[in-house]
Amino acid sequence: MASPYVLVLYYSRYGATEQLARTIARGVEQVSGIEARIRTVPAVSTECEATAPAIPDDGALYCTEDDLKNCAGLVMGSPVRFGNMAAPLKYFLDGTSNLWLTGQLINKPAGVFTSGNTLHGGQETTLMSMALPLIHHGMIYCGVPFSEAGVHHTQAGGTPYGASHVAQEKAEKVQLNEHEQSVALAQGKRIAELALKLA
Repeated sequence: MASPYVLVLYYSRYGATEQLARTIARGVEQVSGIEARIRTVPAVSTECEATAPAIPDDGALYCTEDDLKNCAGLVMGSPVRFGNMAAPLKYFLDGTSNLWLTGQLINKPAGVFTSGNTLHGGQETTLMSMALPLIHHGMIYCGVPFSEAGVHHTQAGGTPYGASHVAQEKAEKVQLNEHEQSVALAQGKRIAELALKLA
């Protein structure tokens, strides 16, 4: 029998959301008996004929419906897009009606994470926009409690709704600060522990 896993699903354009995803995955893997499975989604295009390759040139593999259906828990991330999740992630979620109809995700723990350029640029509304379809799927939404010092003391990213990162500008190398890292690690660990308890 395959090991249970937490699906860390994200879309990232410039690397900040991907860096958060990888940090959350490290948090998941701090818990024995469960692993992290990192997946992404392809970009969407306004050109009707545009298609993405079946396997991306680099980075994480594209998520399949089976990856989502068989996960023990989910942590999902997107960059901020006008206070909402990015279109590629929304497009993927819009295709999960069959999982909703059959109740495949009911009672699995889920959390969300995001990255944006400014502190007040819509990070919390983006997190909540991602939470809504997960709640409709019957998942158990899990934030990050204030007992996590990073949430309590952050001056940048990291919220009780989920991990976040304030990118400021498009830096050549994404640098999560100490609090952003601690919140991301704690979120991954919490979802992993809950996934094992609820399985």
